[in-house]
Amino acid sequence: MPGVKINKTYCKGCELCVRACPMQILEMSKEINLKGYLVAQLAEPTKCIGCRICAIVCPDVAIEVHTHGTGYALFEY
Repeated sequence: MPGVKINKTYCKGCELCVRACPMQILEMSKEINLKGYLVAQLAEPTKCIGCRICAIVCPDVAIEVHTHGTGYALFEY
């Protein structure tokens, strides 16, 4: 099962990952980081397909996606 790790220190709450996720498993939390931004969080981690689109669109490189085995590719990167 793929795993998504969001570095809350780097996240600036732009919501690009939330909008880009094809499975709609990301959401904005009510947690504020040290820089004063609301950060993204996983709402339903079991539905992640490991497509890495969230990590690709993140301008702050705050998201890592680890696939443990096979990952689903919506397109070639």
